[in-house]
Amino acid sequence: MSTPAAFQPAQVIRAHGFTNESLEWKAWLDVVQLDQATPDQMAVLEESHPKAKTSDYYLFLVHQPLILRERSTAFNAIMYAPGGLSRAERELGSTVVSRINGCVYCASVHAQRFEQLAKRSDTIAQVFEQPATAGTTAREKAIVQFSIKITEQPAAINATDIDALKAEGLNDGEVLDLLHSDAIFAWANRLMLNLGEPLMPEA
Repeated sequence: MSTPAAFQPAQVIRAHGFTNESLEWKAWLDVVQLDQATPDQMAVLEESHPKAKTSDYYLFLVHQPLILRERSTAFNAIMYAPGGLSRAERELGSTVVSRINGCVYCASVHAQRFEQLAKRSDTIAQVFEQPATAGTTAREKAIVQFSIKITEQPAAINATDIDALKAEGLNDGEVLDLLHSDAIFAWANRLMLNLGEPLMPEA
């Protein structure tokens, strides 16, 4: 499987320490060296992501290959499954959660994915600048508001919050997709923030 070229945003966005530029991430602890990886570790890396063999994130997590396999299966199902919430809207929710949690690396990756899918970055610029008011449509604003609340006050989510999404056209399946996208990044952000740091591009 070939490694995709780094995404080049149409316009670079930098605000409050966040960016849509391509970043690297460095683990603070030892990662698995490919020449010392077991066959099972190599198999899990190959099935997880095209860049897994060169990513500190995957090379750290593959210390526990069975857990990484379960993680990758869940992630791919949540973010890439056909039907339901649009891919761009899943990426928007993920970007918002990452922005609120302060995960610069995840925010950059999923800001890029949103731009690739939506063919625009206006909403991302708003999320980075002031997430509380971000969104170019009422539907986007509802997705952003839900993603902020479930990140900051998960125990406070109630039927009113779900109704606000449905009022903007999301059906039950789309609401569930958004919930899953937000939830997996609540988890992923914590891994990234506690296990390493983003490497910013040169100014």
